[in-house]
Amino acid sequence: MRSFHHLLMKAHTSLHKKVMADAAAYALTAGQPKILEFLAQAGSADQKTIAEHCEIEPATVGSILTRMEGVGLVERRRLQENRRSVLVSLTLSGEQAARDTQKIFEKNEEAALSGLTEAERETLCSLLERVYLNLRLKEV
Repeated sequence: MRSFHHLLMKAHTSLHKKVMADAAAYALTAGQPKILEFLAQAGSADQKTIAEHCEIEPATVGSILTRMEGVGLVERRRLQENRRSVLVSLTLSGEQAARDTQKIFEKNEEAALSGLTEAERETLCSLLERVYLNLRLKEV
């Protein structure tokens, strides 16, 4: 049970379950919390950029965005200079949902990292970022 991939998978699955259980109270479904977080930071973005940043397939992002648009969390608008480009941004309701989502993330991250010093937290995040970048480089 001490293999890296198994521990990482178990940690991710446990955190994801806790986040989604909390997100369900706000009627958010899979994929929506991370899209809300990204758009709150980015302001607006096209579907391809959202997919890349959130590590979700573009077609899946399209479905998630359609549901989010249907409940008033996001809006899509075509750019005048390039009618093929569609920018997605948060509505006022979406901005509130993003704030609620941030609280969910913070609560669950704090639980996951409890007992770690600030230095250990920084080291863990730095190492996970390096692992992620290593894996991304191998995809190219």
